Amino acid sequence: MAISMNNHVFKGHRALLGSKYVTYGELELPTRYELFAKSQHGFDWGNGGKASVQLAFSILFQVSNPELAEKYAEKFTADIVKNLNSRDWILSASEVLKWIDTNCEKQVMQKLEPLKKAVKKPKKQKSNVVKDVCKELNITQKNLAEILEVPEGTVSSWAVKNEIPRLGKKAIEFYILNVRNQKIVDSYRSFKNLLEAS
Repeated sequence: MAISMNNHVFKGHRALLGSKYVTYGELELPTRYELFAKSQHGFDWGNGGKASVQLAFSILFQVSNPELAEKYAEKFTADIVKNLNSRDWILSASEVLKWIDTNCEKQVMQKLEPLKKAVKKPKKQKSNVVKDVCKELNITQKNLAEILEVPEGTVSSWAVKNEIPRLGKKAIEFYILNVRNQKIVDSYRSFKNLLEAS
């Protein structure tokens, strides 16, 4: 199959309390309910249930197109998702593409080519979410990495992808709220000192 794919991987994690998380390229994998509503209860794996088929569709959609993902979600579930029996698993995009190449009709796969060529062209972004956050807080990416206690390369990766994972966004929101609250406290102290001095 003549599609150049980067080395992103799908990662699944089942928490001790039963919550399930799936990421692709370190970002949360969308459930795609709006395109394929097999299950409204997230993803699952290690079985052939509706939530496993939802995961199969989302994985196939991520590396192909909606038609292929819908047509082969059940087969991909039976061949791959049902066999992901561990609590944590990793599945590379190249493994998924190899499965598509082996199991899908050639005319469905041909629809993939123009889609991937279109994705290859870099989209012009009006703004960069990481740079916007740094500008708003008047800090550098290195400072942001120190604040969030993550490697500097992680923040750089977010800037390149122009996406911040959900937990990163929450941490930034809490930090911004903390900074704003600190400004309120500081202005109150200044006002109090001014009253005491007069």
